[in-house]
Amino acid sequence: MGTTVFKRKIYSKLVQWKTKSEGKTALLIEGARRIGKSTIAEEFAKNEYDSYLLIDFTKVSKNVINLFEDLSDLQYFFLSLQALTGAKLYPRKSCIIFDEVQFCPKARQAIKHLVKDGRYDYIETGSLISIKKNIKDILIPSEERRIEMFPMDFEEFLWAIGKATTFDMIRYSFENMRPLGDGVNRELLRLFRLYILVGGMPQAVSEYLTGSDFEAVDTVKRDIINLYLSDLEKIDDKGRAATILRSIPAELARNTKRYRVGDVIENARISRLGEIFGDISKSMTVNFAYHSNDPNIGLALHANPDNFKMFLADTGLFITLGFMEKDFTDNVIYRKLLSDKLPTDLGYVFENAVAQLIRTADHSLYYYTFRDSEDSGNYKIDFLISRKDKICPIEVKSSGYKAHKSLDKFQSKFSSRINQRYLLYTKDIRKDKDIICLPVYMAGLL
Repeated sequence: MGTTVFKRKIYSKLVQWKTKSEGKTALLIEGARRIGKSTIAEEFAKNEYDSYLLIDFTKVSKNVINLFEDLSDLQYFFLSLQALTGAKLYPRKSCIIFDEVQFCPKARQAIKHLVKDGRYDYIETGSLISIKKNIKDILIPSEERRIEMFPMDFEEFLWAIGKATTFDMIRYSFENMRPLGDGVNRELLRLFRLYILVGGMPQAVSEYLTGSDFEAVDTVKRDIINLYLSDLEKIDDKGRAATILRSIPAELARNTKRYRVGDVIENARISRLGEIFGDISKSMTVNFAYHSNDPNIGLALHANPDNFKMFLADTGLFITLGFMEKDFTDNVIYRKLLSDKLPTDLGYVFENAVAQLIRTADHSLYYYTFRDSEDSGNYKIDFLISRKDKICPIEVKSSGYKAHKSLDKFQSKFSSRINQRYLLYTKDIRKDKDIICLPVYMAGLL
């Protein structure tokens, strides 16, 4: 059985690159493993070119790899490449894909010369692409244009399960502030809870579509997580990177103001593990949300690199990771979400899902915590995004509860900086004075 090809939004970015670049740059698709980079690159090449050649550096022959040792005669290089692979290439009408290019650094370095030659278009895919050990001995080509790829967002998930027009209705409601109605909202929340459980990893979605039960889907996700853990153990042979990944659900469940590495690894400090956290971030298996010390336009300028929270890049993997040490039947979150009985102490599940959707919508993640001098209360803005010359604070609730004390306190403190306040919850779209209350499945539209 072949790989299922799902409709992905990144396809339009590939088309845009091909049209504008006209062979002057190569395209590097970066992302975590198993999110569909190779599949979308091959589907694009198949549809948009007369022919293509995919070189998978995880299994290609040594004869092909050896070709990249000497590029002094490109005519010989291309003739040999076609002879070894059986592919037929046509100048300016063919695309060559370097799949998992991090396993052949010389091929990545060759991009500079291949692009300058101009005969063909080039797409690279890679995971953990920027880890120093993969690039320390090569010259990174300036002719490389990078784009990030993420697991499926909620709209892509709806496309995959045969609900092609459903998100059009959601978008119309969002753009026109038009209520969907209680019945429709309940059905959309049911689909969103399904998305949280299955997630956006193509293999997990494909397994769900076969009609398998959630245990089979969970098994697929466990395999992916074990693959990630294995990759992280290669980065850090002391196991600290893998331990940090495993700890994310538990740390979020504690609802602390920031990730406390000392609670996970004895005597560890974030300042001493900066390189490991950097490698985890580059793996794109995790979304980092940084605390904004002074929430204002230019959020990155005020981010605290030592004060952050971490979310799994895929909500489905997050659900599974939280119960990796237990049998599937012990995973209460599956039962609670399916029955719409998620208790408030599992609100971090929705927070992880919202983090994924905001990040997939090309926002970096920031949050803010503060103490109010009037009532000595501690408050948290779950996410901050910038819009025009101001910021938008976002509060997330896993219920229909409409209270928004943190948003109100934030308004009192930073009113001149605010563009729009948002409350994400489980009820229909509405306005509460100047706060826009949105059903949580609209997070990706912000």
